[in-house]
Formats: sequence, structure tokens, C-alpha cells
Amino acid sequence: MKAVLDSSQEYPATKRKPTFLHNIKRDSLLYLLLLLPVAYILIFRYAPIYGLVMAFQDYNIFEGIRGSEWVGLDVFRFIFQQDSFYRALKNTLVLNVLDLIAGFPAPILLAILLNEVRQARFKKMTQTVLYLPHFLSWVIIGGMVYLMFSNSGMVNNFLANFGFEKIEFLSQKTPWLITYITVGVWQNIGWGTIIYLAAITGINKELYEASDIDGCSRLRKMWHITLPGIKPTINILLILQIGRMVSIGFDRPFVMGNSLVSEYSDVISTFVYRVGISSGDFSQATAVGLFQSVVGLILLVSANFIAERLGENGIW
Repeated sequence: MKAVLDSSQEYPATKRKPTFLHNIKRDSLLYLLLLLPVAYILIFRYAPIYGLVMAFQDYNIFEGIRGSEWVGLDVFRFIFQQDSFYRALKNTLVLNVLDLIAGFPAPILLAILLNEVRQARFKKMTQTVLYLPHFLSWVIIGGMVYLMFSNSGMVNNFLANFGFEKIEFLSQKTPWLITYITVGVWQNIGWGTIIYLAAITGINKELYEASDIDGCSRLRKMWHITLPGIKPTINILLILQIGRMVSIGFDRPFVMGNSLVSEYSDVISTFVYRVGISSGDFSQATAVGLFQSVVGLILLVSANFIAERLGENGIW
């Protein structure tokens, strides 16, 4: 009898794992909070996927998706035969590459510099000023750009007062591209800085203390501690940015573009607006959107694969 008791104490009965219903009952409030974002994703992200069949139809708004004629890949063939589509695709890639070159390193550098600021009040004021442009509508920014850089704008009036020739910022290719990229960096640099500042706060403070003992300068600490510490964040954001190379927002090129620079400002989003909304050809608009998604997915997977092959962190 004693041996039996000893054996039962030596090998206690294993506990059952909690069931799914038990977890829901225990964390009901958390699941309730999760319900709204899940519903949003299902309704506005997954449900519209059904509409992709319009890319393979001669869609008629009065017949609907079920009543429209199925044409297979004819819509894609028609799109790929248009010179305007290739011009929009080229402009999209050019603008996104320039944005990547000029706009991607800017918030990294700014976050590192802000991290070195020791006066808390000045640092908070600087961060607030840098974040504000992100919350401005592109319609407002477009008006500001016109007032600043048009032929009769503040910049050209300033140049004329000192005897310099006026610069066609909004009507010539190179000045328009420089203005477009500069305004984009100005609008997004503050928001990107938030992410990198958050990553910097996660770096172990003992590394900085050890570097102080070793007599490292601020520049060496930035190069050997701060940059390696935020490297995983940089890798992930770079991969995501590469995955969006074929996609571009509608507001910025539409507001800053005009008929004089349409050869350079006409991108895929404005092309979709022109053929899908203005002309009412929803099949073409859907086909172009599907093309963007497929190419974007290929670029994202490729960039992630290359990053992992190089020994860096990927997004999965």
C-alpha cells in the first residue's frame, strides 16, 4: 500500500490542456476587443477579393459580375498593348526608386541625430514640428507647393529680387522631379522617425555605458551601437518598401502633377483613375490593380529571400 502511494506521488497525473471554448470564456473581453478589427479586415480586405473576377470579364455595371461576359485574358492583352500603360509603369518605378534613395535613409539619420539631443524640451519641440506634415492632406500640401514654387511663388520672387532667373519648378522635368521627391521626404520623414526612435529605445543601455568607459565618441557610438541595434528594423522596412515599388499613392502625383509634366507625373494610380473612374472601364482598372498586387508580391518575396540568403532578418 505504501509503495502504491509513493508511486502515485512520484508520477502525478498530467493536467488537461485548456480547450478553445475555455480560453474564450476566460479571455472573453480580449476576444470581444479583437472582434472589431477582424470584422474590418474581413469586410474591407477579404470580401472585395471577389471583385477581382472583373479583370477577366467585359464588365457591365448594369449586368453585374454574374451577368457580365467572361473574356479571359483579353483585358490584360489590351492593357499591355497600350503605350500609356508602360509610360505609367515606368514613371511609377522611377518615382518609387527616387523616393527609396532619398526618402528611406532620411528618417534613419534624423532618428539617430534626435537620439543624441540632450535637451528634452528642444527634442520634443523638434519632434512635434517634424511630425506635423504627416497629418496634412496632400490637397493642402499641393496648395502650399504651388504658393512656394510656381512662377509667381515665393521662391521665384525671391530669386528675381536678387537678379537670378526664375526656375520652372512645376513645369520642367528635372525641377519637378526634385520638387516632388523633396516634398515627399519632408512630408514623411517625421512619421518614419517615430519607428526608428522606438527601435533605438530598445537598445541595451549597458552598451552605451560600456562605450563611455572605453572612451568612445558619439560618432563611434552611433556607428557601432545605434545603427547595428536598429538594423533588423531597417531590414524589415526596406523589404516592405521594395514590395511597394509598383504601387504608388494617388494623392501626391495627382495633386502635384499637371498637363505640362504629365509625361513624368502620370503613374499607375492616375492611370487607373483615368481608365477606371473617368472612362468607366472597371475591367481595366481591376486588371491593373491585380497586376500591381502580383508584381508587388513577387518583389516582396524576392527581397525577403535575398535578405535571408545574406544572413539578415526577414519578415517571416
